[in-house]
Amino acid sequence: MSIRYAASVMAAVLICAGSAAGQSRQIPAAPVDGPTILVGGTIHPVTTPPLEDGWIAFEDGRITLVGRGDSPVIDNATVIDLNGRHVYPGLIAADSILGLVETGMAEVTHDHNEHGSYTPEARAIVAINPDSDLIPVTRAAGILTALTVPDGGKLPGQAAVIRLDGWDWEDMAITPSAALVIEWPSISRGGKGSSRQLAEIDSFFEEAEAWLAAADADPSLPRDSRAEAMRAAVQATQPVLIKASTAGQIATAVAWAKQRGLDPIILGGEEADEVASLLIEAGVPVIVRGVHRYPRSRNRDPDEPHTLPVRLRDKGVRFCIAPRDRPAHLRNLPHHAATAVANGLTPDEGLRAVTIDAAEILGVGDQLGSLEPGKAATLIVTTGDPLQIRTRVEQAWIDGRPVDLTSRHTQLRDKYTQKYKGG
Repeated sequence: MSIRYAASVMAAVLICAGSAAGQSRQIPAAPVDGPTILVGGTIHPVTTPPLEDGWIAFEDGRITLVGRGDSPVIDNATVIDLNGRHVYPGLIAADSILGLVETGMAEVTHDHNEHGSYTPEARAIVAINPDSDLIPVTRAAGILTALTVPDGGKLPGQAAVIRLDGWDWEDMAITPSAALVIEWPSISRGGKGSSRQLAEIDSFFEEAEAWLAAADADPSLPRDSRAEAMRAAVQATQPVLIKASTAGQIATAVAWAKQRGLDPIILGGEEADEVASLLIEAGVPVIVRGVHRYPRSRNRDPDEPHTLPVRLRDKGVRFCIAPRDRPAHLRNLPHHAATAVANGLTPDEGLRAVTIDAAEILGVGDQLGSLEPGKAATLIVTTGDPLQIRTRVEQAWIDGRPVDLTSRHTQLRDKYTQKYKGG
């Protein structure tokens, strides 16, 4: 063994050991026996006006009752007095690589980019690290649900909607295969490169559809895992999540998807307002990826990224807001929504953009995003508006289970608070 090889092996071992030591030691939330009722606070259902002096009850992971005034008497219920605090649905990050990357400094912690340009069978859900230290950090900001999205290549795989708590990926999975991800080609001025790449994507779908038709006619055919992974998308029972930013990309992506009978969602959408009529006519929603960014070019208004949500609203395009910060700063999601509010959205619209609107676009609006009987008891207790930077998230439940809101950040805060107290 050469010295150089031995050194590289030792470096890899040390990185892996350091990454393992950095894994979260938190114990996932345990099931709760019996009902829970939160009383004496303001309940924010999101889809209806806030309920002052309100209460909310949940059991077996589901919200059972919501109201105001005197709370009901429920046998064997755990009653928690909110003391004037606020209750909101857990926030939803509609784009992330959470659980797929631990740190950009250690490549061995990267599991978001599969080798090859066309890997539709790659499932982000099975690669998720449930012990990631970034999960508690994100959760402490009130974000309890996320879409985790693979990248790299033209068809990098299947995105998943996850709950931010669990012993393993099976516990965390809400929608294991939420969307087939497509990285849309850049539209160049000459068009030759983008036309070739588009033809490749189109040909890949054509071949998949041909194989699926043949397999349905003759079940004895050898299995094609790539084509089979695309079945739900080509049959439009699963959306395709198309990463596209410019107006040209978005327009060609929507036209192509609709021509193939697909169900597209645009992720990115930096110039989506320029093709708003097309998006409305086709019924295509947009996940605005990042409000905190530079304009696309120096001749554009500096506040263009901040005002994109309100421009989409004014033109009637369905949208939600996702953070651009990856992977360690997903916790900034509420600040992206707050910037959009500061630039034209109403506070209610900003809140909806990271709760119910995100849930509906991701296909989980019947389970998450608002506080209504029958929905998951995935909620947060805060000192105020979660979009305000001074608001603290004090308690959280995921599917009715109380989750730990400590994180590496809070541990370091407590450590150095003690140091400067002289203890």
